[in-house]
Amino acid sequence: MDTEMKHKKIIEIVQDKLTCSAHNLDHVFRVYNLCLLIAQHEKDIDLEILIPSALLHDIARVEESQDKTGEIDHAVLGSVIAEDILRTLEYEEEKIEKIKHCIITHRFRTGNEPNTMEAKILFDSDKLDVIGASGIARTFMLAGQFGQRLTVNESLDEYIKGNTVENGRLKDVSKHTPFIEYEVKFKKIPDKLYTDKAKEIGKERLKFMDEYFNRLKSEIEGIK
Repeated sequence: MDTEMKHKKIIEIVQDKLTCSAHNLDHVFRVYNLCLLIAQHEKDIDLEILIPSALLHDIARVEESQDKTGEIDHAVLGSVIAEDILRTLEYEEEKIEKIKHCIITHRFRTGNEPNTMEAKILFDSDKLDVIGASGIARTFMLAGQFGQRLTVNESLDEYIKGNTVENGRLKDVSKHTPFIEYEVKFKKIPDKLYTDKAKEIGKERLKFMDEYFNRLKSEIEGIK
């Protein structure tokens, strides 16, 4: 089976697996496109590692979303699911391990840091998709999916204390809000990125996001 056919098979599997609106195939392709963009600004990137990693990085998202205990980490579980898929598609064991590393390190809370350029590019690309205009759209998709309220003046300290488990995972996503996500996550993203191109994109996207949430706050409070 050639590389292109393997990618098509992976896409078919991912499309069937990902059913939640904010983490569906559209998100996967946005991350994929960002990976290819950033890779153009780096040297010696192995696309045979990067592309499958991008396509499979959220393969366990549904399991995490449905988990009320906050114990399932989609990056960790996703690396296990991806291993089975890749082995079925006859990927070499060395490549499987490298792809698994990219998947397990693509999120903040795993406690695992990316140590290859392919893993860093995937991390950066996934983070970029949660900020800017696309990030705003995804945030409100999730807010609707989990029945979140559109409120402004929550006590962040009390919320975090009562609604998180180990490594900052949420126990009950329904108690989250777009404004909390903005304060505790979005604002920090550009400083956590690895590649220069991603940092450049991230700063521009966050500026737009800042303007949007400030405007939204004013409208909610009846100032504008």
